[in-house]
Amino acid sequence: MKALALVSTSAWWVKGRRKVRASPVLQTLLLLFMLLAMFGPLLNLLIWTVAESWYFPHSLPSRWGLKYWYQVFNPYSDVSSSLLTSVLIALLSVGVCLLISVPAGYALSRRKMPLRMLFMLLFLIPQAFPNLTVYMNVARLFYQWGLNGSIAGVVLVHSVHGLMYSVWICVAAFSAIDPLLARASRNLGAGPVYTFWHIVLPQAAPGIVAASIFVFLESLDEFTGTFFVGAPDITTLPLLLYNASMSGNY
Repeated sequence: MKALALVSTSAWWVKGRRKVRASPVLQTLLLLFMLLAMFGPLLNLLIWTVAESWYFPHSLPSRWGLKYWYQVFNPYSDVSSSLLTSVLIALLSVGVCLLISVPAGYALSRRKMPLRMLFMLLFLIPQAFPNLTVYMNVARLFYQWGLNGSIAGVVLVHSVHGLMYSVWICVAAFSAIDPLLARASRNLGAGPVYTFWHIVLPQAAPGIVAASIFVFLESLDEFTGTFFVGAPDITTLPLLLYNASMSGNY
């Protein structure tokens, strides 16, 4: 009787799954909608790269050409220097964030640490307020300290913005490590430094790499902080794109 009931329940469950399964047409439409939502804005930018004149209410450019491509790859263009500046600032920001987030993540991964959640929430404070007001006050302070218009000032701004991602990801990476591995290493005579570098850190390496990627991409994409702290002496790629878009023919 139990076997019969189990078979009946399984058949009913499979039958129920068949009822709620979406049709291929609905799946295709949903996939097309998701692709349009993700890549639609990029398609518009791609059309702009080969449009020399595009005015409202025309749905397509009135004149096509490669003028903007020539401007980008011009030897006298500022694109290469702005890109190198953006990559340099992003790499420095990753280094600063890892210097703080790796030891902080290792310490905060210990659940017995007092005020653990409070310290973790402190790293969310920069995201709790509008970026515009935060960066305006940061720019005023950096002007008094002589950091406005410098690579160091921009790196500090990007690092504060990226610490939220790096610290929380590093905490999750270190928390996922089995504590018995470190305990076994200590029982076999290894010191705490050796255990951290050769046992704990390799286990957390994928999470640290993920945190580095997040910080690097956030730094490349950062505009507001760079605008208030670095402009006009420091020109990153987002600032250059903003200046170029303001001179376009809309």
